[in-house]
Amino acid sequence: MISFFEASLKQLSIHHTGNKLVEEYYKLSDAPLKIEDELLGNLLMQYFLKPFEKVNEVYRFYHPNDNLALNEVFHFANEIFENNALFHEDSQQLAKYLYDVANHPKIKSGELYVAYFEKVQIEGEQLDVLGIFKSETKDTYLKVYPELDGFNMSYEQEAISINKLDKGCLIFNVDKEEGYKVVVLDQSKSSNDSAVYWKDEFLKLKIRNDSYNQTNNVLGVYKNFVTQKLDDDYEISKADKIDLLNRSMKYFKEKETFDIEEFGNEVIGNAEGIESFKNYKKNYEEEFESPIADHFEIAESAVKKQARAYKSVLKLDKNFHIYIHGNKDMIEKGYDDDKSMNFYKVYFREEE
Repeated sequence: MISFFEASLKQLSIHHTGNKLVEEYYKLSDAPLKIEDELLGNLLMQYFLKPFEKVNEVYRFYHPNDNLALNEVFHFANEIFENNALFHEDSQQLAKYLYDVANHPKIKSGELYVAYFEKVQIEGEQLDVLGIFKSETKDTYLKVYPELDGFNMSYEQEAISINKLDKGCLIFNVDKEEGYKVVVLDQSKSSNDSAVYWKDEFLKLKIRNDSYNQTNNVLGVYKNFVTQKLDDDYEISKADKIDLLNRSMKYFKEKETFDIEEFGNEVIGNAEGIESFKNYKKNYEEEFESPIADHFEIAESAVKKQARAYKSVLKLDKNFHIYIHGNKDMIEKGYDDDKSMNFYKVYFREEE
């Protein structure tokens, strides 16, 4: 969805932000970086933009008080788009603001890069983009070079890998009144305060309510409904759960639009279960303030993403894995009194 084959990097400012809770400070550069080496410019383009090629979710800026102008990053991005002469000054303000919101002792210090690009494409439209990136992970690199009749070796510590962008966002200069189009990247593995500050505290983003996110949300909600909620209300085997998941994935792969009534009848097929799913979906919408329409166009890219999380394997102790891809009537569960063990009986026509 995002491509940069015609993009160019026009401006770049680099600052350093620490963690004030552990008595680290920030350091601001006096002027933007002058990039005169073409190879360096190309490497920076790869470092900043390539990680976003497979990002599909589009966000908007927001503010809890419903006044978009109070969102600090939106404010500075808007100033830069309207008056590019303020680029470096506003990049300094962004660095200070990131330092202020980093209120967790485990938040890592690192370099903050603020970049201005032209002709970055999203959803078929080429736009100017403000990029904000942070590098936290440092590596040691070896360098081998010829010397006299052989080779020598040196190393560089605390260097940055161009293949490891820790955090970043791209702000596209479009849809200003709705909070711009924003895509975000955060490689943090945990979900504690040290990880969520980038998207939630610094950027303050909400998901854009389009077909991709509608599709992604319904599939995620349904997966949780089957794997978690059904156990509370019914006695249901894991094989039956897998069948319900397989049927839902089949529905989304074959249909062009989602309709909750059709989905309930074709996939769940049980009036009590359909009502339970609708209530589960409603509770999700209220808890996360993320409405999901009862009818929308299905986004194929979201289906592919969720398909990787839908498991069709039945794990039996540490001895067997049974992959269930089709008719659940071809597998039966039973109990052997003599062995005091459960068993599955599997029917098939051909062995491959």
